[in-house]
Amino acid sequence: MSNFDLFLRLLLQLTVILVTCRIVTIVGRRYLGQTDVVCEMMAGVILGPSLFGLIAPDFQQWLFPKVPILLATGAKIPNPSMSILFAISQIGLIIYMFLVGLELDTDLIKQRLNGASLVSIAGILAPFSLGASSAIFLYDKSDLFKPGVTPWAAALYLGASMSITAFPMLAPMLYERGLSKTSFGTLALAAGSIDDITAWCLLAIVLASIKANISIAAFAIGGGISYVLFTLFIGRPVFKIFSRMTKRDGDVSVQILALVLIVLMFCAWLTDTVGIYAIFGAFVLGTAMPRDEFALGIRQHSEFLTTAFLLPNFFVFSGLNTQIGLVNTPALWIITVLIVVIAILGKGIGCMLAARLAGENWPESATIGALMNARGLLELIILNIGLEQGIITPTLFTMMVIMAIITTLMASPLMTLFLQRTSHAKSLT
Repeated sequence: MSNFDLFLRLLLQLTVILVTCRIVTIVGRRYLGQTDVVCEMMAGVILGPSLFGLIAPDFQQWLFPKVPILLATGAKIPNPSMSILFAISQIGLIIYMFLVGLELDTDLIKQRLNGASLVSIAGILAPFSLGASSAIFLYDKSDLFKPGVTPWAAALYLGASMSITAFPMLAPMLYERGLSKTSFGTLALAAGSIDDITAWCLLAIVLASIKANISIAAFAIGGGISYVLFTLFIGRPVFKIFSRMTKRDGDVSVQILALVLIVLMFCAWLTDTVGIYAIFGAFVLGTAMPRDEFALGIRQHSEFLTTAFLLPNFFVFSGLNTQIGLVNTPALWIITVLIVVIAILGKGIGCMLAARLAGENWPESATIGALMNARGLLELIILNIGLEQGIITPTLFTMMVIMAIITTLMASPLMTLFLQRTSHAKSLT
């Protein structure tokens, strides 16, 4: 296949991806009350083998070829068409995670540190414990983990996967409803921030720990910690130069945006090179950037292109790895239901009880539990990492994607239901 043929196929791939994501988003927002992220998750599954592959298998395989190419030497390489799409999806993911870090409000965490810490601890310990215990129980039951993955590594990974909260989805839901400055809204945002920071640190430890060589693991963990410390304590004062440049120019100029992208790509490369993951470096870099006109300008100049054009490719790439047909026995469906139940009990119920202990009333506590229970985009990220790093099989990947979709779909209607009860309760007092 020539470069020009690859280019033409890429254009068609992008067209199909963007059209499908827009149609599903319009329908999902208008009739189901779901956010863009949830709708694009569903669009990814629709374009994968689970639906598109059933309706038009030949065309789906031609458009998104998953079969590797066999070389004359007998070696197999990934299809170059999918490699290009993967690269585009990863670039979008890196920029998006940088923007997520850029929006992380550290002052918000300080305002509700005690309550947020309580909710966050519950949102990490309960699902992590249940997820890790489940991994030990399921380790020998089915073909869920790749050969060579030790039971403790499987337990750490599944525990970290269960601990994720969809902070990028949680924040817009509260902002859209004007609840970000309320008591429980602030608590949810602060707890979600702490939760995801902790979960990403756990994931970094997991990825470093599965290395076959102890020196490689030590290098990954040490390199990751060094990167975080350097970025937050040395990089943060240096990055203030971007604020001064923005004030001088009156806005984020092309020169400033280019410099930020250079630093971003280097940091993503660096953390991936030391053995953590590229998006971890992007997220940490975002948290260290100034929070003023510079941050606002960066979001205005990069957010729409990232979320409307680059990021949907990641959802579709995840959908192509989601094969619901792999969950094809009663035993596997029982395990899937078990994973969903454990996810809800550990994250949703655990955070709800912790919020109640932090002083919120029951309806608001239940709302926090529903929001913290949503996994969303970040769950897909950690699942793709597990699949790429050879930790989980496509079967477990599919089960976890089903869990992520269900818990994310639940969040918006449950939030509406509980907020109605909150308003009713307040009207009686």
